[in-house]
Amino acid sequence: MQFPKKLQQKISQRVAQNSLRKLGKENSLIDFSSNDYLGFAKSEVIFNKTHQFLVDNNSKINGATGSRLLSGNHKPYTEVEKQLAKLHNSETALVFNSGYDANIGFFASVPQRGDIILYDEFIHASIRDGIQLSNAKSFKFKHNDLTHLEELLKRVHHNDLEIYVVTESVFSMDGDSPDLIAISQLINKQTNTHLVIDEAHALGVFSFGLIQKLQLENVVFARIITFGKGLGCHGAAILGSEQLQQYLVNFARSFIYTTGLSPHALATIKIAYEELTFSNSLQKLQENIQHFISESNRLQLSFIESSSAIHCCVISGNERVKNIALQLQKSGFEVKPILSPTVPLNQERLRFCLHAYNSKEEITDVLEKLATFVTS
Repeated sequence: MQFPKKLQQKISQRVAQNSLRKLGKENSLIDFSSNDYLGFAKSEVIFNKTHQFLVDNNSKINGATGSRLLSGNHKPYTEVEKQLAKLHNSETALVFNSGYDANIGFFASVPQRGDIILYDEFIHASIRDGIQLSNAKSFKFKHNDLTHLEELLKRVHHNDLEIYVVTESVFSMDGDSPDLIAISQLINKQTNTHLVIDEAHALGVFSFGLIQKLQLENVVFARIITFGKGLGCHGAAILGSEQLQQYLVNFARSFIYTTGLSPHALATIKIAYEELTFSNSLQKLQENIQHFISESNRLQLSFIESSSAIHCCVISGNERVKNIALQLQKSGFEVKPILSPTVPLNQERLRFCLHAYNSKEEITDVLEKLATFVTS
């Protein structure tokens, strides 16, 4: 069967640009690439407690059996959503199958025709895709640039329009954070303006997220949290008001038209949150973050400023950054290159993800290796 020529041309273009993506294989390298920041994905304690919870509650089915509006709204959903709302100081929580589903569902359904979406230029692809499905108009502001955001707000503000300002508390490709307090203060000055925050890479790294750490829960219209990173499991949730939950249940297509999560997936979320409340993994992760920053300064390595678990060293050119990543991998470290077009041209980088289970010796070693490769 002949493959479409236009599709083959796009693949060939990626090959020519040295940016063709391929699926990786499991390896035994020291992990500096996964999103399992606290090590919960590998936790036997969480695995065993999840199994026992299901047994104790006589929940011995493998799937949801249907969408939540049909047959799939099983008991663990109710328990987990109540738990999430309480722990995150929110009126409600609505669980989605993934962070991608949550962002697609929210942005494709909530902003209406004639509304305005203002988004950070480095926002995640799932939010961009949701915005494209929306009937609202959208404009991007410069990354973490409060002045530019304020200019746009003045330009688009109208009493009859609803404006949605969206950013991330921790950016996945840079590891940096916006001034969330200043943004919230700016939003509070505006009428009909709503703040939406994606907390995917903050949950677990900063306990229950940066919004709660900064006590901004009451000024955020919606928080999107995901469980596949710091919590080490699967799924996502949108935190917000009872009216928002009711609206999403009725109009978010990625919620309505999909089979629900299995009881096992929901039980894992429940147990992971319980583990988060008393585990010392968070303290270990914070210590490793500080050690990484200290060692990179000692070695005079240039990283994008970050206090999160993500630290990026910009190395221009797909071929060069791939070669340095390969050398680090040959030295025993799983460090991934981030290539254009995932990031802008000439902004290619090595992305280091830190974990509670990395040792300080491993951190020092990988940075010393990097210093050798960068200067050679």
